[in-house]
Amino acid sequence: MAQRSERENSDVDEWGRGSLVCAMFLGAIDVHFTWIDWVVVALYMGLTTWIGHLMSGKAATVKDFFLGGRSMPWWAVSGSMIATEISALTFIGVPGAVFALKGDWTYLQWGVGSVIARGIVGYWLVPLYYRKEIYSPYDFMGNRLGEGVRRLVTVLFSMGAILGQSVRVLVTALILQTVTPLSMNTCIWAIGGFAVVWTLMGGMRTVIWTDVIQFCVFVLGGVLALGWLVGHLGWNEIVAINTGVPLPDGGSVDKMRIFDFTAPWTDKMLNYTFWVGVIAMPFQNLAAFGTDQLNAQRMFCCGSEKDARKAMLWSSVSLVTTLLMLAVGSGLFAWYQVKGMTPDEAAAFAQDPNNVFPVWITTVLPVGLTGLILAGAFAAAISSLDSVLAALSQTTLSAVLGRKKMECEEGSARMVKLSRMMVVMWAVFLSLFAIWLEGERRESGSKNLIDLAFGMVSYTYGPLLGILLAAILPGKKSLEGVLLGVVVSVGLVAWMRPELPSLLAAMGLPVAWLVESRPQIAFPWMFPVNALITLGCAMLPLGKSIRVGREHD
Repeated sequence: MAQRSERENSDVDEWGRGSLVCAMFLGAIDVHFTWIDWVVVALYMGLTTWIGHLMSGKAATVKDFFLGGRSMPWWAVSGSMIATEISALTFIGVPGAVFALKGDWTYLQWGVGSVIARGIVGYWLVPLYYRKEIYSPYDFMGNRLGEGVRRLVTVLFSMGAILGQSVRVLVTALILQTVTPLSMNTCIWAIGGFAVVWTLMGGMRTVIWTDVIQFCVFVLGGVLALGWLVGHLGWNEIVAINTGVPLPDGGSVDKMRIFDFTAPWTDKMLNYTFWVGVIAMPFQNLAAFGTDQLNAQRMFCCGSEKDARKAMLWSSVSLVTTLLMLAVGSGLFAWYQVKGMTPDEAAAFAQDPNNVFPVWITTVLPVGLTGLILAGAFAAAISSLDSVLAALSQTTLSAVLGRKKMECEEGSARMVKLSRMMVVMWAVFLSLFAIWLEGERRESGSKNLIDLAFGMVSYTYGPLLGILLAAILPGKKSLEGVLLGVVVSVGLVAWMRPELPSLLAAMGLPVAWLVESRPQIAFPWMFPVNALITLGCAMLPLGKSIRVGREHD
């Protein structure tokens, strides 16, 4: 077992904040990641790549490349959906959120909305999508509302994918930076390059089968970590340490609390409440699983409507994984309360609580096991990235060339070559945006990666869901109305989020008025608000109307 250095606790309080808060001394931590661990990482990544290549088959047509030939077993598709949903963000961000000053388990309440949404997608949207052979939800919306809407939702998806997935790149880069002397920018480029290789090997077949492998290793890593913590501390001790934890302001926090029934009008800025989970988050998850091609593309890989429904419903198992990582977060908090921490660890945790799990894995677990678990985290994150690269490539070609041309040339070498070129182009763009976002995150001091990830997709999920509802519900709709709804919705989110003020400040423009005029509302409520705004605007008598009805199915 890799031995830890002698602990020095004199400069560190119980929260891991001491005189070294201003710096992150990961250089003293990465020495625990030995050459044996690197061999394990290399073998794991190589083996996973080889298995994915064997299982992929030959992507001779666009349908093979993007939809796995519509021949994937439902259980593999479900596992792929879970792996994409949880990724390294759950693996690192959830324990980090619990470990933070006022962290607890209330994030689990959002899972209620997730289960509700999966049921709606499985029993309502899947039958709609499987009536015709389509490649994405945007084909469905375009068929119902016109080519202009198809192009609009493709732009929205591309924007949302870049915003949301850039956070996952940051999480993976954070892990890699913990165990190497590489800069954050170098880590981001390395991750993007590996994701391209996996995506180009065989399209969605490779993506799905490698996702299944990552899901298994991901869960194994979480179970081993929790088992190690419980074995050394005892579950009762972990619970006791996480109960009634004193705060610097004289209050206390129960770090294993799950439910918060605070009414929205009592504290409008609370994100993790029961009411947010059962009212706002079903809209977010309905958009995530019903309109986001990153998830929906997997449904289309199933051979039948029945299999697609089973894959969607069984993907609710991801909540168990979230619960597992919450327990790991409480275990890590108890570990450092009992064992103490070095000044280097204290500085790393004070700088960013998300460092706690990768640092603990690196400095506590035995050599070899450290490499296996972190390799699983790397691979899980990369599998999410190869998924979004495949989805971005498909939707871009569909929007630029048109669905009819894609269908006519789906078996041509030219179309497959274009698909691969799109993958590389989007990988470069995603990596560049992740580098920019990391700079913004450090300047703003934002540390909650989960809030950051959900906040970034709030720009597009509301409008996408509103357009989907406009395409389904009968009545007259117009492209001009849809455009108005999208502009208003995106503008509202930009008003409430920190990205626009940062951009304006960088341009030397005043931002105080923008921040001070913001409404007091937690960002998850923007999912239903923006969906309804977009739907309402789509119904306005603006421009040429399109009547949506059964005859358009």
